[in-house]
Amino acid sequence: MNTLLFQVEDRPPLLTTILLAAQHMLAALGGIIAVPLVVGAALKLPGDQIVALINAALLGSGVVTFIQCKGVGPVGIRLPCVMGTSFAFVGAAISVGLEHGVPGILGSSLAGSVVMIVGSCFMPQIRKLFPHAVTGVVVTMIGLSLVPVAVDWAAGGFAPGANYGAPANLGIAAFVLLTVIALVQFGKGIVSAAAVVLGMFVGYLLCLSLGMINFSAVEQAQVFALPQPLHYGMTFPLAGIVAMAVAFLVTMVETTGTFMALGAATNTKMRGKTLARGILCDGLGSALAAVMSSPPVSTFAQNVGVVSLTGVASRHVVALTGCLLFLAGLFPVLGAIVVTIPKPVLGGAGLMMFAMIISAGVQLLSKVESTKRNSIIMAVAIGCGLAVTVRPELLAKLPSFVKEVFGSGITVGALVAVVLNLVLPERPVEHDEDDEDVPQAFLTQELEAA
Repeated sequence: MNTLLFQVEDRPPLLTTILLAAQHMLAALGGIIAVPLVVGAALKLPGDQIVALINAALLGSGVVTFIQCKGVGPVGIRLPCVMGTSFAFVGAAISVGLEHGVPGILGSSLAGSVVMIVGSCFMPQIRKLFPHAVTGVVVTMIGLSLVPVAVDWAAGGFAPGANYGAPANLGIAAFVLLTVIALVQFGKGIVSAAAVVLGMFVGYLLCLSLGMINFSAVEQAQVFALPQPLHYGMTFPLAGIVAMAVAFLVTMVETTGTFMALGAATNTKMRGKTLARGILCDGLGSALAAVMSSPPVSTFAQNVGVVSLTGVASRHVVALTGCLLFLAGLFPVLGAIVVTIPKPVLGGAGLMMFAMIISAGVQLLSKVESTKRNSIIMAVAIGCGLAVTVRPELLAKLPSFVKEVFGSGITVGALVAVVLNLVLPERPVEHDEDDEDVPQAFLTQELEAA
């Protein structure tokens, strides 16, 4: 069991809550903004339309995060869960957008979200496909899939160039990483709990002193902007709906795994009904996001790392994160300030957060019964998931549909683990009452020797 500083239902003091909520916001903001930036650039949208997409994404993420944490009737998992625009939809969004523009993306998202809404009705059955061996694989793959993102941040960006891996970038990332480690290990109370945001703040000050901060985005940003529902309008192309439906299926698998990781991080038993509430919020939230002119949203895995690292599992803290994201959408200048954080600063903190998810996955795997069957499931699933994570070009010559489904290491690892768990037969372990005190590992060895 994880030792938590704040349990799921705890309400920290107001100032502490604000600081911890800001920490979650900083961990998620880069990912939320990145999707509309990538899609907008691919579709060659004017600057003002890209800004409108970003504002809509922040607003949508904020509203759905609040609902996911607080819950409204049967909607919302009621755990510290940050929602944001997902890269799982980027491929489908760009392909649809090139043919039908942003209205086609939003209409296809609205229609495709039905897949997740309907899928939430079957979560008790889907939950049975995730025993401990499968859950451990998924949690581990979430962390392993996110580490390359942190490494790219630490190196200075996602596109290797002259500045990629520069000693200055790596030095700043290492400085932030060591600062976070020191605060977690030696800090007490709020200092340890807010280690990520404090480490990033120290790293930001260092970059500011070195003249590495560019404030041009802040100078150009609007101070206030009203929400613009249906700003682009909507169209419903059949091909686009199918593409988005597939993306939602993939996301449902990833989100289920993320919820399992969140359950492990918060010491919460993830029952089928609990998962159903979370998946339903994902689906309805994406539909709401489309109406608000935002790309689809899904649960952010990186924020599970924040919970694992800091021990802050309060859903009320993350509900305030939703409010902060909403405010960032209303006041674009706030989001612009956060965007000025240099990538190496994010990389140093991100490496620590994502590695903590791997640690949680390894702990889950260590509790799985040591049998040849379970070893095969875990080894093959993690191996296949890593294959597409470290070598995405592996799928380059396959049909676009295949790349869409199997482009994520989390999805591949989860699907392989689920299939092997269903296909490989279980060996019944038979022993009499006298064997009850014999260690399980010894029994396993004896059975295999026989």
